Amino acid sequence: MVFTDKIEAKIFSLDELLKRIEFWKTLGDKIVFTNGCFDILHQGHIHLLASCNEFGDRTIVGLNSDASVKELKGPSRPVNNQDSRATLLAATQFVDGVIFFYEHTPENLIHTIKPDVLVKGGDWKKEEIIGSNFVESYGGKVKTVPYLKGFSTTEIIARSNKK
Repeated sequence: MVFTDKIEAKIFSLDELLKRIEFWKTLGDKIVFTNGCFDILHQGHIHLLASCNEFGDRTIVGLNSDASVKELKGPSRPVNNQDSRATLLAATQFVDGVIFFYEHTPENLIHTIKPDVLVKGGDWKKEEIIGSNFVESYGGKVKTVPYLKGFSTTEIIARSNKK
């Protein structure tokens, strides 16, 4: 298997991901879920993903589709298309699975996956985190990771446009 095949094998359809989660759970693995646009992968993203690994055994990233990024961030976004963003995430050692979601939020995906731990960056208040009440309803945990000031895609784009 060539290296790129190993990366692509971490990008799942929903059916494939559910089968993989079932397998991981038979091993006793704790499933961690986070989500976002991950438009320009930066140090803040890596900090979030590395932190996810502290909360469980397998980290799944719900990745906003291009259409949902455009809806959330505006017509000039995303900078990188969804396939490129998924490949970069899957290439990191911190991510075990990437799945696209096409809705405005990952709520349906969270309900389907039922992660053991739901993680978001510290710029989110716990009560604002989509899916938090659901995850806690079955005994799952919701965690926030401290936000690294100065590391957001919006800030990086703004700094780049000033040059």
